[in-house]
Amino acid sequence: MLYSIVIPCYKSSKTIRKVVEMTMQEMDRLDRREYEFVLVDDCSPDDGETMAALMGLVRDYACVKVVELAKNAGQHNAVMAGLNEGSGDVFIAMDDDMQTHPSQLGKLLDEFDKGYDIVYGYYEHKEHSKFRNFGSYVNYMTVRILLKKPKDLKTSSFWVIRKFVRDYAVEYKSAYTHLQGLFLRTTRNISSVPIQHFKREVGTSNYTLKKLIKLWSNILGFSIVPLQMATYTGFFFSLIGILAAIGVIILKFVRPATYIGWPSMMATICFFSGLNLMFMGIIGEYVGRIFLGMSKNPQYVVRQVHHRDASDEEEKER
Repeated sequence: MLYSIVIPCYKSSKTIRKVVEMTMQEMDRLDRREYEFVLVDDCSPDDGETMAALMGLVRDYACVKVVELAKNAGQHNAVMAGLNEGSGDVFIAMDDDMQTHPSQLGKLLDEFDKGYDIVYGYYEHKEHSKFRNFGSYVNYMTVRILLKKPKDLKTSSFWVIRKFVRDYAVEYKSAYTHLQGLFLRTTRNISSVPIQHFKREVGTSNYTLKKLIKLWSNILGFSIVPLQMATYTGFFFSLIGILAAIGVIILKFVRPATYIGWPSMMATICFFSGLNLMFMGIIGEYVGRIFLGMSKNPQYVVRQVHHRDASDEEEKER
């Protein structure tokens, strides 16, 4: 069984070799010796330092393949590039900063061997800032509501999936990739195991508030719940308008001298505003479904794929 280990790389020249070599050691220790690495450089803005580190790994190890992207595509799209290039029976995703630590691989693979299609590692105690932890909580709640994620399922960027899950995921061609959304569409035979979250060894997180919001917004491509909410909101305000109108009429009968100009006007505005939202929501249902099926923006652009060929092997043996 071949394991494809996909690692998106962004300004990771100081950590990626350690991640790869420690992962090799751990896979050998677990007696899972058939593996390949698919390292995706997400157009790192570091004057080629990350690519130089990746090319060094290509020269040193035949099991390493490097996918060089022509422009920054984001973490999830970079992982998709790696999934497309991998040829394994099982796919593992890790980060490039030693926070998804190779020493935790055994926990995921032991759980995976029980027959699950997808296994996530999740952190009981995160080594993130309070702001990042709050963002993770907001994302967790959003995914639960919009994607109908099981309440007891906890996730992270450290996961193991079967080949058929990969095969389905790579059929998705929209630029607005959200891997959890894709995986939850594929199967419900999913598990998660607690793992230790290690501190970042070098630098700080590359996720800014803008990038986090952009990633979070990709969830909308996998759900029409927000459009349905517009419909429900329209019904709600229409109901308020009707009740208000009934109240104004009753009040006029009970107290004929009551001035009803402003209340009746507000009731009318509320009612027709509700109707507008309701019909916009219905139209949005159709537009949303068309959008989900017709979006054709590219996920990523591959500049070049680097790996050792047979001539390189012969030269190295000499």
